[in-house]
Amino acid sequence: MSPFAFSAHARTSPAPHAVVSMLLVLMLLAPGLALSVEKKPFMPADLMALHTVSDPQLAPDGSWVAYAVDVRDGEQDKTISNLWMSSWDGKRNLQLTRSVKGASSPRWSPDGRSLAFLEARGDDNAKAQVWLLDRDGGEARQLTRLPGGVDEFEWSPDGKRVALIGADVDPDEPAADAKPEAKELLPKPIVIDRFQFKDDKVGYLRRLRSHLYVFDLASEKATLLTPGDFDEETPVWSPDSRRIAFVSKREGDPDRNENTDIYVVAAEAGASARRLTDYPGADSDPAWSPDGKQIAFLRGGPDKYREYDPAQIAVLSVDGGEVRILAAGLDHAVSDLAWSTDGRSLLFLLEDDCSRQLASITVKEERIVRLSEGQAMAQGFSSKGKRIALLLSRPAQPGEVFAFEQGQARPLSKQNDTLVARLQLAPAEGYEATASDGNIVHGVLVKPINYQAGKKYPTVLYLHGGPVGQDGFGFHFIAQMLAGAGYVVVQPNYRGSSGRGRDYSRSIWGAWGHMEVLDVLASVDHVVASGLADPDHLGIGGWSYGGMLTNYTIASDTRFKVAISGAGISNMLAGYGTDQYTRQYELEFGTPWENMDKFLAASEPFFHANRIKTPTLFLCGEKDFNVPLINSEQMYQALSSLGIETQLVIYPGQHHGLKKPSHEVDRLQRFRDWFAKRL
Repeated sequence: MSPFAFSAHARTSPAPHAVVSMLLVLMLLAPGLALSVEKKPFMPADLMALHTVSDPQLAPDGSWVAYAVDVRDGEQDKTISNLWMSSWDGKRNLQLTRSVKGASSPRWSPDGRSLAFLEARGDDNAKAQVWLLDRDGGEARQLTRLPGGVDEFEWSPDGKRVALIGADVDPDEPAADAKPEAKELLPKPIVIDRFQFKDDKVGYLRRLRSHLYVFDLASEKATLLTPGDFDEETPVWSPDSRRIAFVSKREGDPDRNENTDIYVVAAEAGASARRLTDYPGADSDPAWSPDGKQIAFLRGGPDKYREYDPAQIAVLSVDGGEVRILAAGLDHAVSDLAWSTDGRSLLFLLEDDCSRQLASITVKEERIVRLSEGQAMAQGFSSKGKRIALLLSRPAQPGEVFAFEQGQARPLSKQNDTLVARLQLAPAEGYEATASDGNIVHGVLVKPINYQAGKKYPTVLYLHGGPVGQDGFGFHFIAQMLAGAGYVVVQPNYRGSSGRGRDYSRSIWGAWGHMEVLDVLASVDHVVASGLADPDHLGIGGWSYGGMLTNYTIASDTRFKVAISGAGISNMLAGYGTDQYTRQYELEFGTPWENMDKFLAASEPFFHANRIKTPTLFLCGEKDFNVPLINSEQMYQALSSLGIETQLVIYPGQHHGLKKPSHEVDRLQRFRDWFAKRL
């Protein structure tokens, strides 16, 4: 297959006289070049040059890999995603789109001649639609025009249709073709009648649903398949292009349960969806077998442990019958299911202790094989025949796309090569510590740049969010920045973290802020006892649950000289009803009026703020619905009243995860300065 012929994006060769001039310059500078350029530590401003690679997609014949790249644009102060592709030999990397608002979700047509993607072109109210690039060149053309926009899409195997997930139109939002004066009208009141009424970045939730459509390329018409008061997601075509499997939640009040099921519907107007699974928990991520007879999917844990239990791989006949859980004893998180071409096995990502690997499981024998290994975090993959494109990150290597062949990863994308070449990055290693109650804690340790054995260093514990998540052997720019500033960086995978199995994650269910603190303190004791950490120069920080655990820790122990708490909570009574986790509170703690003791036990940092002696920087996004600003405000106010050195930084218009590059860089600089002043 030949590459897309986009002359505007092609690299041109310099003129002959320019080549001669460059050779003369190189000859004059040769002595200096021999010394090489001195590498520098990662600084906050370097974040602007860090590119985030995602969503690798192999072409049907495996000759090219398309992928998305997020780049921080300093002039517009926003992050923009565009599409690239690499040849399988890695010799050519071409930029396919130059969107001013962002292009995402590259998907090859079955014949490999076109690449479809999502983009919202137009004013700020424009919705994402499916666009199509022809391999032979030219401008992308718009395929869909759903008034509510497109959230997901997938080609039918015969290439004639596209399955779409499209949202309802907000009746209070001006139409795309409305006159400017209509768009400037005062907003109408927001009327809420749902139990789950908040979601970060989305805002207040109303009864606007996402439905399944089929778009016919010949007629350019979209047909609604699933009307009703339900949300649909993850459409997947059957191999014969006649049916679509999808995920929907249709039992009871959808805001009060996680009972998503797998449904199948014929891809024609008026067809009725058939429910395949009836498990009371979450069934998701369907994948058709190549012969169209089975569907593999992920089955979550019981509703009670919905946030803690890893999903398991399940297989079901399309005609119904018993669900078979593959490797039922596997209690580590799995994701990204894909059938092998012969239908005998499934590829997937398997989370392990401080790592995530590419693995496979045979459907008949249920035999698991780890295909990748070592200190790395697999972040996604795409397979076609025997070829696999793997998105991989390592401690000193930001995520890139690799060709995975015979157990080895060969670089394809080179988005961060220039940045990495000029940086001095620190390696990472694992460690093991023992908590006071006997729990064995694992985590990641990053030594400072130019580390000298036998010397004690100021040390920062940086705590991951979640709590069900983990720090692993992937690129962590905050850890690299701190190591570059001369700190030992400790990243403990405290109880509640994933990677160590179901029981390890479940252990903090309904009992936040106690066992995790023991694990954090055990990690401190470990690096102090090993001679790495200076016990008089200890800092701690984190974001989200990491900020929350920071609050728990400094309210339990005064050894830390400085702390940073980002978007954390300390008063669960303030969280109930003001954030997006009310149902989780009720599952784990009950309601406040019936279980006040449990809410108070989980709120020690606020109700015992007088125990805190650590100067603390609080940060949060103004529009954070995940862990709202009120939580940081309360802790800041408490420490202010107690006379403890503190500061509150609010990022205007930002949600739980900061999106404006200027705010991201500002946050890193404040981290660096706050630690440097006190450590």
